[in-house]
Amino acid sequence: MLARDAEGSEDRLGRAAVDFPVAVVLPAGGSGERMGLPTPKQFCTILNRPLISYTIQAFERLSWIGTVVVVVAKENHDLMLNIVQKFNHTKVKVVHGGTTRHRSIFNGLQAFSNTTDSLTPKPKVVIIHDAVRPFVEEDLLLKITLAAKEQGASGTIRPLVSTVIATTSEGYLDHSLERAKYRASEMPQGFLYDIIFQAYQRCSEFDFEFGTECLHLALQYCSTNAKLIEGPPTLWKVTYKRDLAAAEAIIKETLSMSACIIAGSEAEAVELAKTLQKNLNMIETDVISCAKESNTEYLSKTQNFIYISMSGSNFSWVLEMVKCFKDLGHARLYPVVIVWVQLNMTKQSVDSQKTDELTAFMGLASEVIQGNVLLYGIEIDHSKVIFLMRYLYIC
Repeated sequence: MLARDAEGSEDRLGRAAVDFPVAVVLPAGGSGERMGLPTPKQFCTILNRPLISYTIQAFERLSWIGTVVVVVAKENHDLMLNIVQKFNHTKVKVVHGGTTRHRSIFNGLQAFSNTTDSLTPKPKVVIIHDAVRPFVEEDLLLKITLAAKEQGASGTIRPLVSTVIATTSEGYLDHSLERAKYRASEMPQGFLYDIIFQAYQRCSEFDFEFGTECLHLALQYCSTNAKLIEGPPTLWKVTYKRDLAAAEAIIKETLSMSACIIAGSEAEAVELAKTLQKNLNMIETDVISCAKESNTEYLSKTQNFIYISMSGSNFSWVLEMVKCFKDLGHARLYPVVIVWVQLNMTKQSVDSQKTDELTAFMGLASEVIQGNVLLYGIEIDHSKVIFLMRYLYIC
Protein backbone atom coordinates (compact mmCIF):
# COMPACT_ATOMS: atom_id res chain seq x y z
CA MET A 1 0.00 0.00 0.00
CA LEU A 2 1.08 3.63 -0.19
CA ALA A 3 2.11 6.42 2.14
CA ARG A 4 3.79 9.68 1.23
CA ASP A 5 7.45 10.26 1.97
CA ALA A 6 8.22 13.12 4.33
CA GLU A 7 10.45 14.81 1.79
CA GLY A 8 8.87 16.82 -1.03
CA SER A 9 5.39 16.64 0.46
CA GLU A 10 3.53 19.96 0.33
CA ASP A 11 0.30 18.32 1.40
CA ARG A 12 1.95 16.96 4.51
CA LEU A 13 3.31 20.41 5.30
CA GLY A 14 -0.21 21.76 4.79
CA ARG A 15 -1.68 19.26 7.23
CA ALA A 16 0.97 20.17 9.79
CA ALA A 17 0.38 23.92 9.45
CA VAL A 18 -3.41 23.76 9.22
CA ASP A 19 -4.58 22.06 12.42
CA PHE A 20 -8.07 23.58 12.27
CA PRO A 21 -11.13 22.91 10.06
CA VAL A 22 -11.14 24.62 6.65
CA ALA A 23 -13.99 24.68 4.13
CA VAL A 24 -14.63 26.22 0.72
CA VAL A 25 -17.54 28.08 -0.87
CA LEU A 26 -17.65 28.09 -4.68
CA PRO A 27 -20.33 30.43 -6.10
CA ALA A 28 -21.29 28.91 -9.45
CA GLY A 29 -24.64 30.47 -10.24
CA GLY A 30 -23.54 32.79 -13.04
CA SER A 31 -25.10 32.68 -16.49
CA GLY A 32 -21.85 33.31 -18.38
CA GLU A 33 -23.19 36.08 -20.60
CA ARG A 34 -19.70 37.26 -21.61
CA MET A 35 -18.85 33.76 -22.83
CA GLY A 36 -21.52 34.05 -25.52
CA LEU A 37 -22.51 30.37 -25.21
CA PRO A 38 -25.83 28.80 -24.22
CA THR A 39 -24.10 26.81 -21.47
CA PRO A 40 -22.87 28.71 -18.37
CA LYS A 41 -19.08 28.79 -18.51
CA GLN A 42 -18.62 26.80 -15.30
CA PHE A 43 -20.33 23.85 -17.01
CA CYS A 44 -18.48 24.12 -20.33
CA THR A 45 -16.44 20.98 -20.99
CA ILE A 46 -12.68 20.82 -21.42
CA LEU A 47 -11.33 17.41 -22.43
CA ASN A 48 -14.75 15.88 -21.70
CA ARG A 49 -14.88 17.29 -18.18
CA PRO A 50 -16.80 20.37 -16.94
CA LEU A 51 -14.64 23.33 -15.95
CA ILE A 52 -16.08 23.41 -12.44
CA SER A 53 -14.91 19.83 -11.85
CA TYR A 54 -11.29 20.91 -12.31
CA THR A 55 -11.79 23.70 -9.77
CA ILE A 56 -13.34 21.32 -7.25
CA GLN A 57 -10.48 18.88 -7.75
CA ALA A 58 -7.95 21.60 -6.92
CA PHE A 59 -9.46 21.71 -3.41
CA GLU A 60 -10.49 18.09 -2.92
CA ARG A 61 -6.96 16.81 -3.50
CA LEU A 62 -5.79 18.63 -0.35
CA SER A 63 -6.39 16.55 2.75
CA TRP A 64 -6.49 19.59 5.04
CA ILE A 65 -9.53 21.02 3.24
CA GLY A 66 -12.90 19.65 4.30
CA THR A 67 -16.27 20.38 2.73
CA VAL A 68 -16.57 22.20 -0.60
CA VAL A 69 -19.95 23.92 -0.86
CA VAL A 70 -20.91 24.56 -4.49
CA VAL A 71 -23.64 27.16 -4.97
CA VAL A 72 -25.59 26.80 -8.22
CA ALA A 73 -28.78 28.17 -9.76
CA LYS A 74 -31.83 26.06 -8.97
CA GLU A 75 -32.20 24.97 -12.59
CA ASN A 76 -28.63 23.58 -12.56
CA HIS A 77 -28.96 21.64 -9.30
CA ASP A 78 -29.46 18.22 -10.93
CA LEU A 79 -26.69 18.91 -13.45
CA MET A 80 -24.28 19.67 -10.61
CA LEU A 81 -25.29 16.53 -8.72
CA ASN A 82 -24.59 14.48 -11.84
CA ILE A 83 -21.14 16.05 -12.13
CA VAL A 84 -20.42 15.25 -8.49
CA GLN A 85 -21.38 11.62 -9.01
CA LYS A 86 -19.70 11.14 -12.39
CA PHE A 87 -16.35 12.57 -11.34
CA ASN A 88 -16.39 11.12 -7.83
CA HIS A 89 -16.30 14.40 -5.90
CA THR A 90 -16.51 13.17 -2.33
CA LYS A 91 -16.30 16.47 -0.41
CA VAL A 92 -19.00 18.44 -2.24
CA LYS A 93 -22.31 19.71 -0.93
CA VAL A 94 -24.57 21.43 -3.49
CA VAL A 95 -26.85 24.30 -2.44
CA HIS A 96 -29.08 26.71 -4.34
CA GLY A 97 -27.81 30.17 -5.16
CA GLY A 98 -29.45 33.58 -5.01
CA THR A 99 -30.18 36.26 -7.56
CA THR A 100 -26.78 37.96 -7.10
CA ARG A 101 -23.23 36.93 -6.29
CA HIS A 102 -23.39 38.09 -2.66
CA ARG A 103 -26.72 36.34 -2.10
CA SER A 104 -25.25 33.12 -3.48
CA ILE A 105 -22.17 33.35 -1.25
CA PHE A 106 -24.38 33.99 1.79
CA ASN A 107 -26.43 30.90 0.90
CA GLY A 108 -23.21 28.92 0.75
CA LEU A 109 -22.09 30.21 4.15
CA GLN A 110 -25.44 29.36 5.66
CA ALA A 111 -24.88 25.71 4.78
CA PHE A 112 -22.40 25.61 7.68
CA SER A 113 -24.66 27.35 10.19
CA ASN A 114 -26.76 24.21 10.72
CA THR A 115 -24.71 22.60 13.47
CA THR A 116 -26.78 19.39 13.34
CA ASP A 117 -25.60 18.56 9.81
CA SER A 118 -22.51 16.35 10.13
CA LEU A 119 -21.78 16.72 6.39
CA THR A 120 -21.10 20.44 6.73
CA PRO A 121 -19.45 21.07 10.10
CA LYS A 122 -18.70 24.69 10.93
CA PRO A 123 -15.16 25.58 9.80
CA LYS A 124 -12.67 27.83 11.51
CA VAL A 125 -11.65 29.33 8.16
CA VAL A 126 -13.67 29.44 4.96
CA ILE A 127 -12.14 30.04 1.54
CA ILE A 128 -14.27 31.78 -1.09
CA HIS A 129 -13.22 31.12 -4.66
CA ASP A 130 -14.57 31.39 -8.22
CA ALA A 131 -15.83 28.23 -9.88
CA VAL A 132 -14.16 29.32 -13.13
CA ARG A 133 -10.64 29.70 -11.69
CA PRO A 134 -9.37 26.11 -11.85
CA PHE A 135 -5.64 26.89 -11.67
CA VAL A 136 -5.19 27.58 -7.97
CA GLU A 137 -2.10 26.19 -6.28
CA GLU A 138 -1.74 24.71 -2.82
CA ASP A 139 0.99 27.15 -1.83
CA LEU A 140 -1.34 30.13 -2.34
CA LEU A 141 -4.26 28.39 -0.62
CA LEU A 142 -2.05 27.70 2.37
CA LYS A 143 -0.93 31.33 2.59
CA ILE A 144 -4.51 32.58 2.29
CA THR A 145 -5.75 30.15 4.94
CA LEU A 146 -3.07 30.92 7.51
CA ALA A 147 -3.36 34.68 6.96
CA ALA A 148 -7.14 34.49 7.38
CA LYS A 149 -6.77 32.66 10.69
CA GLU A 150 -4.23 35.21 11.91
CA GLN A 151 -5.81 38.40 10.56
CA GLY A 152 -9.49 37.47 10.20
CA ALA A 153 -9.50 38.00 6.44
CA SER A 154 -7.10 37.62 3.53
CA GLY A 155 -7.25 38.19 -0.20
CA THR A 156 -5.30 37.60 -3.38
CA ILE A 157 -4.13 40.53 -5.48
CA ARG A 158 -2.42 40.99 -8.84
CA PRO A 159 -0.79 44.06 -10.43
CA LEU A 160 -3.02 46.03 -12.76
CA VAL A 161 -2.34 45.31 -16.42
CA SER A 162 -4.07 48.39 -17.83
CA THR A 163 -4.43 51.94 -16.57
CA VAL A 164 -7.82 52.64 -14.95
CA ILE A 165 -9.58 55.87 -15.95
CA ALA A 166 -12.75 57.66 -14.91
CA THR A 167 -15.04 59.18 -17.53
CA THR A 168 -17.51 62.03 -17.48
CA SER A 169 -21.21 61.48 -18.13
CA GLU A 170 -20.61 62.89 -21.64
CA GLY A 171 -18.02 60.20 -22.40
CA TYR A 172 -14.85 62.26 -21.95
CA LEU A 173 -11.81 61.56 -19.80
CA ASP A 174 -12.22 62.80 -16.24
CA HIS A 175 -9.03 61.50 -14.66
CA SER A 176 -6.78 58.44 -14.52
CA LEU A 177 -5.49 56.52 -11.52
CA GLU A 178 -1.82 56.02 -10.74
CA ARG A 179 -1.52 52.36 -11.62
CA ALA A 180 1.39 51.67 -9.24
CA LYS A 181 -0.82 52.48 -6.23
CA TYR A 182 -3.60 50.04 -7.12
CA ARG A 183 -4.02 46.28 -7.41
CA ALA A 184 -6.62 43.98 -8.92
CA SER A 185 -8.58 41.99 -6.34
CA GLU A 186 -8.59 38.30 -7.24
CA MET A 187 -9.66 34.99 -5.77
CA PRO A 188 -9.22 33.02 -3.55
CA GLN A 189 -10.11 34.96 -0.42
CA GLY A 190 -10.10 33.57 3.11
CA PHE A 191 -12.00 34.51 6.26
CA LEU A 192 -12.60 33.41 9.77
CA TYR A 193 -16.02 31.90 9.31
CA ASP A 194 -17.61 33.86 12.18
CA ILE A 195 -16.39 37.17 10.72
CA ILE A 196 -17.61 36.75 7.15
CA PHE A 197 -20.89 35.17 8.26
CA GLN A 198 -21.53 38.09 10.60
CA ALA A 199 -20.63 40.56 7.85
CA TYR A 200 -23.24 39.06 5.54
CA GLN A 201 -25.82 39.10 8.30
CA ARG A 202 -25.22 42.82 8.78
CA CYS A 203 -24.86 43.99 5.19
CA SER A 204 -27.50 46.07 3.42
CA GLU A 205 -29.83 45.21 0.55
CA PHE A 206 -27.74 47.53 -1.61
CA ASP A 207 -24.66 45.40 -0.82
CA PHE A 208 -26.54 42.22 -1.68
CA GLU A 209 -27.82 43.64 -4.93
CA PHE A 210 -24.79 45.53 -6.27
CA GLY A 211 -21.75 44.51 -4.23
CA THR A 212 -19.06 42.12 -5.47
CA GLU A 213 -16.19 42.40 -2.98
CA CYS A 214 -16.25 40.12 0.09
CA LEU A 215 -13.19 41.80 1.64
CA HIS A 216 -15.07 45.10 1.68
CA LEU A 217 -17.94 43.56 3.67
CA ALA A 218 -15.53 42.21 6.29
CA LEU A 219 -13.94 45.65 6.62
CA GLN A 220 -17.17 47.67 6.63
CA TYR A 221 -19.27 45.53 8.92
CA CYS A 222 -16.69 43.76 11.13
CA SER A 223 -13.77 46.22 11.04
CA THR A 224 -11.53 43.43 9.77
CA ASN A 225 -8.78 44.64 7.45
CA ALA A 226 -7.61 41.86 5.17
CA LYS A 227 -4.03 40.76 4.69
CA LEU A 228 -3.30 40.97 0.94
CA ILE A 229 -1.16 38.34 -0.76
CA GLU A 230 0.12 38.61 -4.33
CA GLY A 231 -0.95 35.66 -6.44
CA PRO A 232 0.86 34.01 -9.37
CA PRO A 233 0.25 34.93 -13.03
CA THR A 234 -1.49 31.57 -13.55
CA LEU A 235 -4.35 32.68 -11.33
CA TRP A 236 -6.73 33.80 -14.05
CA LYS A 237 -10.43 33.52 -14.64
CA VAL A 238 -12.07 31.77 -17.58
CA THR A 239 -14.30 34.56 -18.90
CA TYR A 240 -14.44 34.51 -22.68
CA LYS A 241 -14.78 31.74 -25.25
CA ARG A 242 -11.10 31.98 -26.18
CA ASP A 243 -10.18 31.28 -22.55
CA LEU A 244 -11.52 27.73 -22.89
CA ALA A 245 -8.82 26.90 -25.45
CA ALA A 246 -6.15 28.39 -23.20
CA ALA A 247 -7.46 26.41 -20.22
CA GLU A 248 -7.38 23.19 -22.25
CA ALA A 249 -3.75 23.79 -23.20
CA ILE A 250 -2.78 24.37 -19.55
CA ILE A 251 -4.61 21.24 -18.39
CA LYS A 252 -2.90 19.10 -21.03
CA GLU A 253 0.49 20.47 -20.05
CA THR A 254 -0.21 19.90 -16.36
CA LEU A 255 -1.21 16.29 -16.96
CA SER A 256 2.04 15.60 -18.78
CA MET A 257 4.31 17.57 -16.45
CA SER A 258 3.63 15.97 -13.08
CA ALA A 259 4.68 12.58 -11.78
CA CYS A 260 4.67 10.45 -8.65
CA ILE A 261 7.74 8.32 -7.95
CA ILE A 262 7.05 5.33 -5.72
CA ALA A 263 10.12 3.81 -4.09
CA GLY A 264 10.59 0.53 -2.32
CA SER A 265 12.19 0.44 1.11
CA GLU A 266 15.63 -0.55 -0.19
CA ALA A 267 18.31 2.14 -0.05
CA GLU A 268 19.14 1.79 -3.75
CA ALA A 269 15.50 2.30 -4.77
CA VAL A 270 15.15 5.35 -2.54
CA GLU A 271 18.38 6.84 -3.90
CA LEU A 272 17.27 6.39 -7.52
CA ALA A 273 13.88 7.92 -6.70
CA LYS A 274 15.49 11.02 -5.23
CA THR A 275 17.82 11.33 -8.23
CA LEU A 276 14.87 11.17 -10.62
CA GLN A 277 12.98 13.73 -8.56
CA LYS A 278 15.85 16.19 -8.92
CA ASN A 279 16.46 15.61 -12.62
CA LEU A 280 13.08 15.03 -14.24
CA ASN A 281 12.04 18.09 -16.21
CA MET A 282 8.55 18.30 -14.71
CA ILE A 283 6.50 20.96 -12.96
CA GLU A 284 5.75 18.74 -9.97
CA THR A 285 7.47 15.50 -8.96
CA ASP A 286 6.81 13.88 -5.58
CA VAL A 287 8.29 10.79 -3.98
CA ILE A 288 6.22 8.41 -1.89
CA SER A 289 7.21 5.12 -0.31
CA CYS A 290 5.62 1.72 0.10
CA ALA A 291 3.98 1.34 3.52
CA LYS A 292 1.15 -0.44 5.27
CA GLU A 293 -1.55 2.22 5.16
CA SER A 294 -3.67 3.04 2.14
CA ASN A 295 -3.27 6.46 0.54
CA THR A 296 -5.68 6.33 -2.40
CA GLU A 297 -6.38 10.05 -2.06
CA TYR A 298 -2.82 10.86 -3.08
CA LEU A 299 -2.90 8.43 -6.01
CA SER A 300 -5.58 10.57 -7.66
CA LYS A 301 -3.30 13.62 -7.74
CA THR A 302 -1.46 12.81 -10.97
CA GLN A 303 -1.60 10.52 -14.01
CA ASN A 304 2.06 9.48 -14.25
CA PHE A 305 3.74 6.99 -11.91
CA ILE A 306 7.22 5.50 -11.68
CA TYR A 307 7.50 2.49 -9.36
CA ILE A 308 11.08 1.57 -8.40
CA SER A 309 11.87 -1.78 -6.77
CA MET A 310 14.74 -4.19 -6.31
CA SER A 311 14.78 -7.55 -8.05
CA GLY A 312 12.37 -9.96 -6.48
CA SER A 313 8.67 -10.65 -6.47
CA ASN A 314 7.11 -7.20 -6.67
CA PHE A 315 4.55 -7.98 -9.34
CA SER A 316 1.80 -8.29 -6.74
CA TRP A 317 2.34 -4.66 -5.83
CA VAL A 318 1.89 -3.62 -9.47
CA LEU A 319 -1.35 -5.62 -9.57
CA GLU A 320 -2.52 -3.85 -6.42
CA MET A 321 -1.75 -0.45 -7.92
CA VAL A 322 -3.65 -1.22 -11.14
CA LYS A 323 -6.64 -2.46 -9.12
CA CYS A 324 -6.57 0.71 -7.04
CA PHE A 325 -6.79 2.89 -10.16
CA LYS A 326 -9.64 0.77 -11.49
CA ASP A 327 -11.58 1.12 -8.23
CA LEU A 328 -10.99 4.88 -8.21
CA GLY A 329 -12.00 5.28 -11.86
CA HIS A 330 -8.83 7.35 -12.18
CA ALA A 331 -8.22 6.48 -15.84
CA ARG A 332 -11.77 7.29 -16.89
CA LEU A 333 -10.85 10.45 -18.79
CA TYR A 334 -7.07 10.56 -19.15
CA PRO A 335 -4.51 7.76 -19.52
CA VAL A 336 -2.66 6.63 -16.42
CA VAL A 337 0.98 5.81 -17.12
CA ILE A 338 2.82 3.38 -14.86
CA VAL A 339 6.53 2.68 -15.39
CA TRP A 340 7.87 -0.21 -13.31
CA VAL A 341 11.65 0.05 -12.86
CA GLN A 342 13.40 -3.03 -11.43
CA LEU A 343 16.96 -2.80 -10.11
CA ASN A 344 18.88 -6.04 -10.50
CA MET A 345 21.92 -5.78 -8.24
CA THR A 346 22.63 -9.52 -7.83
CA LYS A 347 24.47 -10.22 -11.13
CA GLN A 348 22.34 -13.34 -11.45
CA SER A 349 20.77 -14.49 -14.67
CA VAL A 350 17.06 -14.39 -15.18
CA ASP A 351 15.51 -17.54 -13.66
CA SER A 352 12.27 -19.31 -14.57
CA GLN A 353 10.32 -17.52 -11.81
CA LYS A 354 11.44 -14.19 -13.22
CA THR A 355 10.46 -15.25 -16.71
CA ASP A 356 6.99 -16.22 -15.52
CA GLU A 357 6.66 -12.86 -13.80
CA LEU A 358 7.62 -11.00 -16.94
CA THR A 359 5.13 -13.01 -18.98
CA ALA A 360 2.41 -12.12 -16.48
CA PHE A 361 3.47 -8.48 -16.61
CA MET A 362 3.21 -8.41 -20.40
CA GLY A 363 -0.22 -10.00 -20.20
CA LEU A 364 -1.35 -7.44 -17.66
CA ALA A 365 -0.07 -4.60 -19.86
CA SER A 366 -2.09 -5.94 -22.79
CA GLU A 367 -5.18 -6.19 -20.61
CA VAL A 368 -5.12 -2.86 -18.80
CA ILE A 369 -4.50 -0.79 -21.91
CA GLN A 370 -8.16 -1.39 -22.69
CA GLY A 371 -8.96 0.50 -19.50
CA ASN A 372 -6.75 3.48 -20.42
CA VAL A 373 -3.84 2.36 -18.21
CA LEU A 374 -0.46 2.26 -19.96
CA LEU A 375 1.97 -0.13 -18.28
CA TYR A 376 5.71 -0.06 -19.09
CA GLY A 377 8.58 -2.09 -17.66
CA ILE A 378 12.31 -1.41 -17.43
CA GLU A 379 14.97 -3.57 -15.80
CA ILE A 380 18.27 -1.98 -14.84
CA ASP A 381 20.80 -4.80 -14.70
CA HIS A 382 23.96 -3.28 -13.21
CA SER A 383 25.00 -0.66 -15.78
CA LYS A 384 22.92 -2.15 -18.58
CA VAL A 385 19.34 -1.09 -19.25
CA ILE A 386 17.09 -3.73 -20.77
CA PHE A 387 13.73 -2.61 -22.09
CA LEU A 388 11.35 -5.42 -21.23
CA MET A 389 8.23 -3.91 -22.67
CA ARG A 390 6.91 -0.73 -24.23
CA TYR A 391 3.34 0.03 -25.22
CA LEU A 392 2.99 3.25 -27.16
CA TYR A 393 0.03 5.52 -26.68
CA ILE A 394 -0.67 8.08 -29.40
CA CYS A 395 -2.72 11.05 -28.23
